[in-house]
Amino acid sequence: MKKEKTADNVRPFKLVHQILSLTGISFERKSIIGFVELTIVPVKETLKIIRLNCRHCRIYRVILNDSYEATFHYFDPFLDICQDNKTKSLEVFSKCHLEMAKKTDPDNNAGELVIVVPEQATHLIGEGRGLRIGIEFSLEDPSGGVHFVIPEGEGTMEERAAHMFTYGHENSSRLWFPCVDSYAEPCTWKLEFTVDKNMTAVSCGELVEVVMTPDLRRKTYHYTVSVPVSAPNIALAVGPFEIYVDPHMHEVTHFCLPQLMPLLKNTVRYMHEAFEFYEEALTQRYPFTCYKQVFVDEIDNDCNAYATMTILSTHLLHSIAIIDQTFVSRKVMSKAIAEQFFGCFITMQNWSDAWLARGIAEYMCGLYSKKCFGNNAYRAWIRDELAEVVKYEEKFGGIILDCSQAPAPPAVSSINQSPAAPAKAYNDNPFYFPIKNIHTISPKYVEIMRKKAHLVIRMLEHRIGQELLLQVFNKQLALASNAASTKISSGLWHQLHISTNIFTKAIFTVTGKDMAVFIDQWVRTGGHARFTMTSVFNRKRNTIELEIRQDAVNQKGVRKYVGPLLIQLQELDGTFKHTLQIENIVVKSDITCHSKSRRNKKKKIPLCTGEEVDMDLSPMDESPVLWIRLDPEMTLLRSVHIEQPDFQWQFQLRHERDVTAQLEAIAALERYASPATRLALTDTIENEQVFYEVRCKAALCLTKVANAMVTSWQGPPAMLTIFKKFFGSFSAPHIIRQNNFTNFQHYFLQKTIPVAMAGLRTAHGICPPEVIRFLLDLFKYNDNTKNHYSDNYYRAALVEALGNSITPVVSMVHQGMALTSENLSADSKLVLEEVTRILNLEKHLPSYKYTVSIACLKVIRKLQKCGHLPTNPKIYRSYAEYGQYIDVRVAAMECLVDFVKIDGRWEDLEHLIDLLETDHDPMARHKLGRLLIENLPFDKGNRHRLDREELALRIWNNMNGLLSHDTRLRCDMVDLYYTLYGTRVPNCLPNPELASILKPQKLASSFAAVADRERTDSERERDQLAEIELESMSQKRQRSLSPLDVKPLDLIDIGPTELLIPSSKSREGSPMGEEEIRDEIILETVDSNIKTEIVEMVEKSDLKEEIVDLDDQNSITMISTEQPPVKKSKTDFYSDNSISLPGITPSSSSVTGPTGFEPGMFGSKSSETVVPAVASEPSVSSKSDSSKKKKKKDKKKHKHKHKHKHNKDKDRDRGEKGDREKSKEKKDPSIVRLIKEDTQETLSSADSSSRDSNPTTLDLTL
Repeated sequence: MKKEKTADNVRPFKLVHQILSLTGISFERKSIIGFVELTIVPVKETLKIIRLNCRHCRIYRVILNDSYEATFHYFDPFLDICQDNKTKSLEVFSKCHLEMAKKTDPDNNAGELVIVVPEQATHLIGEGRGLRIGIEFSLEDPSGGVHFVIPEGEGTMEERAAHMFTYGHENSSRLWFPCVDSYAEPCTWKLEFTVDKNMTAVSCGELVEVVMTPDLRRKTYHYTVSVPVSAPNIALAVGPFEIYVDPHMHEVTHFCLPQLMPLLKNTVRYMHEAFEFYEEALTQRYPFTCYKQVFVDEIDNDCNAYATMTILSTHLLHSIAIIDQTFVSRKVMSKAIAEQFFGCFITMQNWSDAWLARGIAEYMCGLYSKKCFGNNAYRAWIRDELAEVVKYEEKFGGIILDCSQAPAPPAVSSINQSPAAPAKAYNDNPFYFPIKNIHTISPKYVEIMRKKAHLVIRMLEHRIGQELLLQVFNKQLALASNAASTKISSGLWHQLHISTNIFTKAIFTVTGKDMAVFIDQWVRTGGHARFTMTSVFNRKRNTIELEIRQDAVNQKGVRKYVGPLLIQLQELDGTFKHTLQIENIVVKSDITCHSKSRRNKKKKIPLCTGEEVDMDLSPMDESPVLWIRLDPEMTLLRSVHIEQPDFQWQFQLRHERDVTAQLEAIAALERYASPATRLALTDTIENEQVFYEVRCKAALCLTKVANAMVTSWQGPPAMLTIFKKFFGSFSAPHIIRQNNFTNFQHYFLQKTIPVAMAGLRTAHGICPPEVIRFLLDLFKYNDNTKNHYSDNYYRAALVEALGNSITPVVSMVHQGMALTSENLSADSKLVLEEVTRILNLEKHLPSYKYTVSIACLKVIRKLQKCGHLPTNPKIYRSYAEYGQYIDVRVAAMECLVDFVKIDGRWEDLEHLIDLLETDHDPMARHKLGRLLIENLPFDKGNRHRLDREELALRIWNNMNGLLSHDTRLRCDMVDLYYTLYGTRVPNCLPNPELASILKPQKLASSFAAVADRERTDSERERDQLAEIELESMSQKRQRSLSPLDVKPLDLIDIGPTELLIPSSKSREGSPMGEEEIRDEIILETVDSNIKTEIVEMVEKSDLKEEIVDLDDQNSITMISTEQPPVKKSKTDFYSDNSISLPGITPSSSSVTGPTGFEPGMFGSKSSETVVPAVASEPSVSSKSDSSKKKKKKDKKKHKHKHKHKHNKDKDRDRGEKGDREKSKEKKDPSIVRLIKEDTQETLSSADSSSRDSNPTTLDLTL
């Protein structure tokens, strides 16, 4: 039998042991000096070349057995993925991306560092003989793999809480030390780290000793890892950590930054329960001898698990007064412990086996969450995970968990009668990125793949039983524990790996069940099933005629399902389950009912839980079926659409005890706006026996139902009575009681109902005034003095409710008038004042994780979008700067992305791209990338003012060569490129194929070259004469220009236009000199020649800089031929007020916030349009310069070549001569309007700048 080719047997050597010594960790220089020694055992005696992984390290020396120096070569293909940059399309990039990933894939016997064994050392190579490879290296200001957090301020590094840690996307240990960066190459380790005497080095394994250096200024930490683990599971954290040994388990140690010890003790107080649960469920002890949790700042994920240690974010820490964060933090930490068993101890054999380790860890975490938070929360979580997988697959394509081999072809194709059809349908990669290597896959794909892997493991649980599945896990752990206690010579270390085939065999060994068909159907095949079910009651036969259809099998991400399907009927006499065999796309079945219709009789109805309830059966028809459910246990990857009347959904919501059924009923009842639906939702909200998430969803659904019934409903706004009943004072229900959050169900309901009520609308589409008054009263009477818990999330929810109450402005403001508080409605003024007050208060008394500030920023953005405030990105830029708390930064970035999409200019988008490229925080870069992908600046395929060649080139250059150190961000860039431009060459880029055919000599754009070549000499001469005539007219008008009669400038989008502008050299010298072209979307006035006059006028006045700014705002292309445009320098995003842990440490409240709150900043005159005071007298400057510039114009002739695209109807109506005559008549008003509009902003800028200098509190009502 041929041996299976796996990642652990493709290399010509076996890794036995590795020493990692970092002796020079410098925080001042952000550098590391180190040495590694790898002990390998060659498999063949002919070993001549040794390939290792190493990236961004400077290699000084490679020595074999301390005696022979070896030559080495370094090659990083990710520095230039597509070496032929002519075709910038994802079709080409994806192929190159996968090819380059394979060239450095350790599972493919490849690597960046190639070591050549010298001839004099060949005698060292022998089968079974150990060979030691020593490598001296250093890292200088690394951009990936190692992150230094050095807060600004005075004092030593220890006093400033400076720290560093390692991180990386998947197997990225190569970024900070040379290694075999594969999960399939475990070995034992010796780790040595020399740090400052006030710092603590935390790493994997057991701490053996700490030795002071001879100068007593530094100390060395010695760790050993006796259990074989792989290089990607090695990590390091260095900082002035405070140490807390878990009182319940002394093997567990927690580390946090200074001043966070009280939060740490509260956050980790239940972690010993997770260890006990996993050991009991798996009947296997924790595989390592110790466990460490290190909480650091600016980590790329909330949690990164490594062997014997986990690096977590400080944002998970919370006090005992915080409710919401408790659920998140406990789940994240329990998942990290589960990954110690599967992921760190037992690792994947190949990348295609990653689904197993991750799915099992997620499954075990789910079991602990069920024990910790309850079955209802667990089932609601499973439903949400399934919905996310379905949504992603239907948008992008089916996720194949194991793509290493194709599924076994069925005897008869389930897609069509052709035997070859399944291979094409199932194995073609539907994605725009390769899925066979982790370093080429979208981060979103990896996230959804983990969720799908968890659901598949859960499906296995339903097929073989939970007890047997846990026995399979136990068997793998027992084999791995036995192998870890032996030496590599035993040949058992391969049992530390898990693969799809190994797992399938283990299931058969333990249970006797062959799950190969299941694996082929759900693991090696992508997609999910999609069912639509209808039912009709046959009274004569007393049967339900069911029809289940799979109409969408040809849609993306949807596949045909063949197999059993469970149908659950709730009848008058109880719950009955039926299993149907699904074989075709349409399946019809008659199910005999066990009950007779008794519509007019009241009787206790037995439910599936065994309890009996009274039901009002008056809405029923003749059918004895109360409701129908399909696959109620979610044992399939599927989406279900059930068609049944509204009263059945109402019965299901009221009386079904399964939360997933209740949530399905709520989602369906949105379509049935009726008094009965409203009553059912109201009863659900009030029912104390219903799970709180269901009650919150019912409140949000009631908002939509009430809005649909607004014309027929008489009475108080929905949910107002309920809120007063639960939370109002006994003597005065309109005044809220003091906060008491001891009842968590009431707490979440108290947060949700105001948000839901704020979404109510009257028949005129505005929020009812009594609702706004009610919301403002909640702020007024909010009293948290006697509450044991923090109300920060509740106050953030109230601010969010104020935002939900905002509707688009309806006012009598005339066009051109400034937006001021006098123009707003009374309700809008109240909302604006309240948000302003809260946001200013937050600067002095910040809430936990700045939740209230985040809500305020989003409300301010909504006020801008709805026309209540002038749009201005200044405040968001301030909050998005490096140094602010990460959640605040992400919220500000979200507002900036939305601003760019709706009213942004090129500078605003450029600012975001700068952040994406240069921000210091890896999590902020990734979050911003995902925000841009989910909320695109412009739609794909539509020409837009932001769709520029520069944008496409910047994204392309980043993903093609500038992000070799950051796989996740590089793949984010690929996602962004795809969502903006698709898989083909962007329209904004020149077509290289056409350019190579036409061979342009002077122009950058092949299209412009072709057009210019087709023009005759007479046409060129005629255009030059016309331009000279226009220049003389513009000079006359410039002298008589008056900045008075201002009218709106009407602009028409005519699509892309090329302007051919000769350089200054080509005017004086040869006409064959170099010329440049700008290909943009021009917002063109009715007169096509207006740009020429604007350019001339700009040259004659000091308003040139201001008009260029207006160009960027309105996308009017105006190019000066006298001097090239000044390049904009990149902004520095490092803030002076940055601290390491904003919002968590007690001292952080004294730190000043962002500088975004200034009087007048929301005024109609944006601070970005301020120009010098000299520009306030444009007529004077133009007169003084006109004579000099006129002489220059006489000396040399301009050779502007304008080629505009006009409306076809316009071109037919007027000839060339008539066009010139009419354009002369229409030029004056247009030019005057444009310059005057600019002048008004200039004159008012002085006032706004003077107001901004006053150090007063923020007032958004200016």
